[in-house]
Amino acid sequence: MAHVEHDVISGQNTTGHEWDGIKELNTPLPKWWVYVFWATVIWAIGYWVAMPTWPTTSDYSRGMMGYSSRADLANELDLQKKARSQWLAKLEAASLQQIKDDKTLLNYAMAGGKIAFGDNCSACHGSGGVGVAGAYPRLADDEWIWGGSLDDIHQTIQYGVRNENSNSRQSEMLAFGTGDALDKTQVDQLADYVLSLSSKTPAAGSPGEAIFAERCTACHQEGGVGTKELGAPALNNNIWLFKGDKESAKQGVINQVTKPRHGAMPAWAGRLDAATIKMLAVYVHSMGGGK
Repeated sequence: MAHVEHDVISGQNTTGHEWDGIKELNTPLPKWWVYVFWATVIWAIGYWVAMPTWPTTSDYSRGMMGYSSRADLANELDLQKKARSQWLAKLEAASLQQIKDDKTLLNYAMAGGKIAFGDNCSACHGSGGVGVAGAYPRLADDEWIWGGSLDDIHQTIQYGVRNENSNSRQSEMLAFGTGDALDKTQVDQLADYVLSLSSKTPAAGSPGEAIFAERCTACHQEGGVGTKELGAPALNNNIWLFKGDKESAKQGVINQVTKPRHGAMPAWAGRLDAATIKMLAVYVHSMGGGK
């Protein structure tokens, strides 16, 4: 039987336990701490009964209060939708130019367009519309393959480019030098002339100029200014999607002449509502100073 002693220093009895000369004091917990502990136990039991708590094999207990965080989220989303509905209705009813001219609508469209762009467009066109060389066009400049007006951009977003949608923008560049009358030397001369256009010093009178005039001006126009209606990009600037780096610029042009690459863009009509597409058009239009 443990021998209980009275410790004169602390004024407490010992429990009778001793180890290596150290005796354990019998110091009970404060009553307030004990009361709080039992209160938390009672609270936990009440919580288990009142709130959804216990998982089952295929469901969970609903609790007496029937609380659901999912229901709360659904209610919050519904309230947000109702708050936004009046603005979305105004956007749907307004033309793109009216949205641009109305400061309040424009601010709302810019904010919504930025969010929609991040959710749907940045995966390809990059954050801020910086694009991806050799894959996706840059939107943060003033060069537009299919036109940069509000209506042009809206059309492109709505129906896309080279997809299964019957209203999508369609055009493909012909392959030259593969079964065509152009031989390797002529393709090389053509590439030299195309590069000279982008350097602002066209090689006038060169063999490549004559080939360009015969084969390419129908789409890219004289001087390589491009044709927005056909999606034929301008060649008289230094903005290239499939050109390649400086060391392989000429080879990049040759590759595009002989084995042209064609990008595609999905149609967002049906995926996004009309108001969101308008917000995107306004936001993208602002990125590179739309036409």
